[in-house]
Amino acid sequence: MAAQIEAERNAALDLLGPAAPSIRAAVARLLAHRTFKYPLSVLPLIVHAAETGTVRPAVPLAVVHELWWTAACCLDDRADSQGTCAAGDLDESAALLATFVAGGSLPLLVVQSEGIPPAIRPSLSAEILKCCVSAAEGQLKDLHEPAATATRASVIETYLGKSGAPFSMITVMAARLAGADEPRVELWREFGDVFGVLWQLFNDQEDILSGRDEDLLNGTVTHLFACALEEAAPDSTEHVMALHRAARTSAHARAELSDLLRTPAVLRRFEKDIDEFRDRAHRILDELGGHERYLPVLRDLVDRSSSVLLRPGQVLAEQ
Repeated sequence: MAAQIEAERNAALDLLGPAAPSIRAAVARLLAHRTFKYPLSVLPLIVHAAETGTVRPAVPLAVVHELWWTAACCLDDRADSQGTCAAGDLDESAALLATFVAGGSLPLLVVQSEGIPPAIRPSLSAEILKCCVSAAEGQLKDLHEPAATATRASVIETYLGKSGAPFSMITVMAARLAGADEPRVELWREFGDVFGVLWQLFNDQEDILSGRDEDLLNGTVTHLFACALEEAAPDSTEHVMALHRAARTSAHARAELSDLLRTPAVLRRFEKDIDEFRDRAHRILDELGGHERYLPVLRDLVDRSSSVLLRPGQVLAEQ
């Protein structure tokens, strides 16, 4: 679907109108700069097809999903790097303005466009606005959650906002576009929440495996860190906390904390939680049912996102 999504993306940029050529160009450069390793923009296509057997009507929603995540990742980078928001050849001011339009105004224009039935445009717009609030709440918790009091449950609550909200937004929008009744729409919402948590757990692992260690550098309280806190002996908790504080500036502390996060006891607890979310996602799909060609694709996506990538004693990528 890459060619269709690209064509729809260009059509979406045209919705900004002839009076906004500069912001159109800035958003286009932002989208070109921020590319994603995994094509999660296809999720609304698969949900729509699971309901109807057809993919094409949901292509505008694939663009909405791409726009939302592009903006969210740029804002996340700005928060983590304490002020920088440059993207490619865009300076910070232009990138920030483009991010605002890409994540807010343009998705709303897309769901108000002629490719979306008029009867559901208000509800899709409401989902975007609701998602922005929930995701911002989750991101603020992510930035300010005290490490000393973090638990697995508190971190999952944060993940439900910062990652669950955008995935449930897009699964609900796809289900509504497909004409699903409200009970099914709410099941798709639950699926999006669960999948969003799984995806965040997957992303947390990739950050470590890649050697970027952005979470350690930023002092982010991840689910894996909460597992380590809960597994630590009472007399070791302060050492774990000291490593977490020092990891922002010390490569040695980051390496030691990274090793700690990959001890067998921590990974067993981590894997147990992943398995629970994976099983829950499959139970929701069992209840939903759907088109036999596309439902297995969703199941495969769940399984791929539920992989435990970390292993004790791994040699990680160099920073």
